Amino acid sequence: MFEQLPSVRDLVDRVTWYLLLVGGGRYPLKLVEDFGYVQTTSTEILKSYIFNEPIMVDAGRLPPLGPAAMFMGTKRMPGTAITKSVVANEPGGRKREEIFVDIIEKISITFSSSGYILTSEIDGTIQMKSYLTGNPEIRLALNEDLSIGRAGGRSVYDYGGSAGSGAVVLDDCNFHESVHLDSFDVDRTLTLVPPDGEFPVMNYRITQEFKPPFRINTLIEEAGSLKAEVILKIRAEFPSDITANTILVQMPLPAYTSRVSFELEPGAVGQTTDFKESNKRLEWSLKKVLGGSDHTLRAKLTFSQESHGNITKEAGPVSMTFTIPMHNPSRLQVKYLQIAKKSKTYNPYRWVRYVTQANSYVARI
Repeated sequence: MFEQLPSVRDLVDRVTWYLLLVGGGRYPLKLVEDFGYVQTTSTEILKSYIFNEPIMVDAGRLPPLGPAAMFMGTKRMPGTAITKSVVANEPGGRKREEIFVDIIEKISITFSSSGYILTSEIDGTIQMKSYLTGNPEIRLALNEDLSIGRAGGRSVYDYGGSAGSGAVVLDDCNFHESVHLDSFDVDRTLTLVPPDGEFPVMNYRITQEFKPPFRINTLIEEAGSLKAEVILKIRAEFPSDITANTILVQMPLPAYTSRVSFELEPGAVGQTTDFKESNKRLEWSLKKVLGGSDHTLRAKLTFSQESHGNITKEAGPVSMTFTIPMHNPSRLQVKYLQIAKKSKTYNPYRWVRYVTQANSYVARI
């Protein structure tokens, strides 16, 4: 009986993988397959995914191209794809010099049924991630009018935008161990040598009153013994050149709610509604909301039994989750990000971003 010979395609695949293993990506291969379809891949892209050290071997001493033989060898480099930086490389394979600074603020607000702010708090952090070679020294300048402590209980409620004027008052803050505070009391500048990876440069907390990014108005009207109507209205209080993303409004309904029908405003785009019958919860999702805009939802409730008592006491409170890029209610800003230059031509990329997220955003009914 004759041994079954491998197909031409099988031989091509074996040769391709063998060249990848022993060649370290030096061959202009185009036989990368995706679900059986041949894809064209450049040599430069292949190089970033090949981690084996090339070994020069005598062509006459090549081992058989069997499945096990192609993985044998005296020298092999461990694969490090999972730990490789995701930062794009410059042309020629050089690492791209970048540094990211994110000012992230998570806000908590509780509104009364009449719309007054009962509690408000900001939990903020300055997060840094450095891809700079050589770990150069960095100077991070914050607001010159930044103060720590209550400062007489001053309010920043007249704040009109992330670039607005006025003092920034922190209740308290703490710094990463790599931060030097020699000049912080003088000009509010932080000096540090960033460690590898992502780390918090500074954490801070604000409990004084600030302007909320959203206002929530809720109205519940009874329409008979087995029906009621809920009107939800949200208004974006931030500037019109800023857009909030992934907004979700939730409201618990009475336990005896059996059905809910929704009515959105005319021309509404990117909005969805749902009634979670398992936990009797109304959900209103908005993909994007521009600053200064208003949005309204009407929900008609049908009950399985006659309501007894006040419906407003059995529904709510209304809660919101959202993300607002390039906006921070505290007005804390990075005035400049200075990197110790290695040479006159050294000019790495600097990225400073602001983002506000809802931690606990609740309006009582």
